[in-house]
Parts: sequence; structure tokens; C-alpha cells
Amino acid sequence: CLALTIPVLLLSHMIQSWLGFTFRFTGDKYVLLFLSSIIYFYGGWPFLTGLVRELKHRVPGMMTLVAVAITTAYVYSVAVIFGLKGMDFFWELATLIDIMLLGHWLEMRSQMAASRALESLVALLPSVVHVHRDGQTVDIPLENLENDETILVKPGEKIPADGIIINGTSDVNESMLTGESIPVKKEKNAKVIGGAVNGNGALTIKVTGTGSDSYLNKVIGMVQSAQKTKSKTQHLAGKVAMWLTIISISVGLVTLIIWLSAGHEFSFALERMVTVMVTSCPHALGVAIPLVVAISTTLSAKHGLLVRNRTAFENARKLTTIIFDKTGTLTKGSHEVQRVFSLNDAYSEDDILQYAAALQQNSEHHIAHGVIRKLKEKKLTLWESEGFKYIQGIGVSGTVNGKNVIAAGPNYFKQENKPIPAIPKEIDQSIDTVNFVLIDGHLAGIITLADAIRETAAEAISKLKAMNIKSFLLTGDNENIAAAVAQKL
Repeated sequence: CLALTIPVLLLSHMIQSWLGFTFRFTGDKYVLLFLSSIIYFYGGWPFLTGLVRELKHRVPGMMTLVAVAITTAYVYSVAVIFGLKGMDFFWELATLIDIMLLGHWLEMRSQMAASRALESLVALLPSVVHVHRDGQTVDIPLENLENDETILVKPGEKIPADGIIINGTSDVNESMLTGESIPVKKEKNAKVIGGAVNGNGALTIKVTGTGSDSYLNKVIGMVQSAQKTKSKTQHLAGKVAMWLTIISISVGLVTLIIWLSAGHEFSFALERMVTVMVTSCPHALGVAIPLVVAISTTLSAKHGLLVRNRTAFENARKLTTIIFDKTGTLTKGSHEVQRVFSLNDAYSEDDILQYAAALQQNSEHHIAHGVIRKLKEKKLTLWESEGFKYIQGIGVSGTVNGKNVIAAGPNYFKQENKPIPAIPKEIDQSIDTVNFVLIDGHLAGIITLADAIRETAAEAISKLKAMNIKSFLLTGDNENIAAAVAQKL
């Protein structure tokens, strides 16, 4: 439309008279009509359909105002081309549509940016599901999965739908859905949520919620409904547009009547009426609101703030209290090594870490990932291991440097009917995950892991306090961990 507007402006007699040049040829007015018709019907289509939609719902707004203005300009200008005395408004029609389309595009672009957040939620679900059918396991697309079917979820895979475990045991990572930082142990008859990540065990699950019935889809539905809400500023702009439409038509008719009453001919009075109705369409209002929404949304996103509800965004200036999620917000959302203790003079803390990492490199457990990250952080050598074995719900074992090494939790000692070794007082067992490292059957050291607090969290909360904004913590994690994080911050 912008490209077609350039020849429309050059062919407009009014623009030519203003700029002091002449560009005329036989049939130029019909070329002007043809180009302007394309702009009106193609470029004006969003506003014409918006007019129908607004009138159908009996809430005339910005679309109605723009549609009335461009239709008045177009119909009058067509009449002038075919003999009505007066000056056409094609140039005004073209520029008005261009500016309003710019505002409309900016608004749609900001909505698309918000909807991309939903795509990341949808990506939590796998595309293929392993289903038990007719005595064998087959792979089917997720959309073909039905309630009450039995599915198999292999170690490390995402759980495709809500359900109940009928066979198997595993640690399931639900942090992206519930905030629980530590993977939750799931056994027979336990409920699982679609989108969570399975740990080391294979699970057989009876599906209870697919499609719109699933927990994740309900979350997506909530976000979608939030995106559709308009802010108070947008509602205000709509109300202003409605009254401007009424005033525009009313004042236009009054203008027509006054000029006719003053003795002027109909074409003269009609030209003044159309002028009033076309120029009363607020170009600035049509662009300003979407532009402010788009720029503020973009600036916010650059600063890590995703706006999903514009009314809430506008009301943010009145904030007195902020409620924080914990996992991934105040904390890093991943298990990090906090302390390494050597309980045997023959091994240093770095030795304990290297023996543990040598075993854990073969595991997909969250503890394994944390130990490997710590090894890389300290730039220590990753030793090789042999005979790796995963012990369900207990730990891992194998041979490192010719020594039999076990890295396990407290359950190892319960299984062996041995007392759990004394744990150093520095370790808070209510918030730390404790992993014992045994070398050749003797306890050599302890590694503790926890969901580490972000470096910037304390600074953020102190700044909020300085602004007299209260901070609270709301989390799906267990109470001891929540209390410990809150106390530190």
C-alpha cells in the first residue's frame, strides 16, 4: 500500500497544487482511481471487516472510525471522478490507510511475540508416544493418544500426558510445572503430569488426561485467555473512537446542513461534510496506542520481563508487594554441588569429586549433572570408569583407577543393614541432598548438592525493599527448602 501511495500522491491534483508542479496525462484520473481502489479494498480490508465485527457486537470502536473515514473518502472521490463537482480525497485515503495499517501491524507483532511463549510450553510435550496395543508396543503421534490407554515412558523421555503409574519406579523432574527443584520419586499408583521429564527408570502409565484435559493444556489455555485481554488504555482508546465516530458523523451532517442553509450548492456543502468526516479520523490515536504497547513490550522483553497481560503491566506502577517463584527464579533451578568433604586422609576433596564424577559421567541423574558441572568448574581431569552399574533408588557403582567405587544416598546403608554414617554438622539435611562416596568398601567422602540461589537474587530483593515493596516466596517445593531460601534472602 505504501508503494502504491507514491503514484497516488503524484497524481493527486491537490498535492500538485501544494507542491507547485503539474503531472497530468489523458486518463490520469482513472489510473488514480484504479490505484486507490486497490489500496481501499486490499489495505482497508482489516478495517472494513473490523467494522462489521464491531457493529455485530454493538461496540463501535477504532475499526468503525477508520472504516467510516476511508469509505466516505473513497465513495466521495469515486463520485468526483465520474462527474461530481469537487476535489477528490484519494491521497488522504491512501495515507490514512498506510498509517492505520502501520499501527495495526505493530499491535499484531507484539501479540505474536507474546504467543511465542506458548510455543515453549507446547514444546514440553513429545511428538511420539510408545503405546501398548494388541500385546505389543507401537509408536504413535501424540495427537492420536486417547484416555485409558497404557503407555511406556523410557528413561530420560518426557511424559506425554497426565496419568497414573501402573508399573515401574523412577525420579521424575516436574520443576518446569510445579516448581519442585528435586526430582520426585514416583512409584506404582502415583500420579504423573504430562511435560515432566522421566529419570532413570522405565514407567508404564495409564493415561488419564490428554489434549484439553491435561494439566499443561489448562496452563496454556490460561495464558491464551490472558493474552486476549486488552488493557485499560486500549479500552479507553476504543471508547474514544466510538464517540469520535458518532461526533464525526454528527458534525459532518451539521456541516452539510449549515452550508446548504447558507445558500451554497449541494456539491460545495458535500465536499465540506466529507472533509470533516475524513480529517476527524485520528491518525495519531490509531498509531500511538499500538506503538506504545509494542515499544513497551519490546523494552520489557529486553530486560527479561515478559508481558502477558497488558492491564497488569500498566498497573505495575502501583505495586506494593511482589510474590516470587523459587525454582529457576530466585534459584538456578538445577542441583549444584555445595560442599565436598573428605573423610579419609588418603583422599583430598578434589580426589573425592573426581572419583564421584568418573562414575556419574555414565548417569543421567540430576546428581550426576551437578557433580560433572562442579568438576568442569574446577577444571579437574575426568577419569575413566569401568563396570558402571545403576542401583535403582540408591546410587551408582563401578571401578575407577582399579578401585571399587560407590556413590550413593542414605538408602545404600539401609539396604546393607548398616547404620548411616555420622554427617558433619555443617550439612543441613533438610535442604541439602547428601551423596556418600565409598572407595573399596570404606567411606571416603561426602558430596552435598542443593538448588543454588542466583547471585542477583539478594540484590533484587534489597532494591525492592528500598522501594518499599514487600517480597514473598511462593513455591511448589518442600517447606524446609523454601524456608531456607527465604531465610538466606
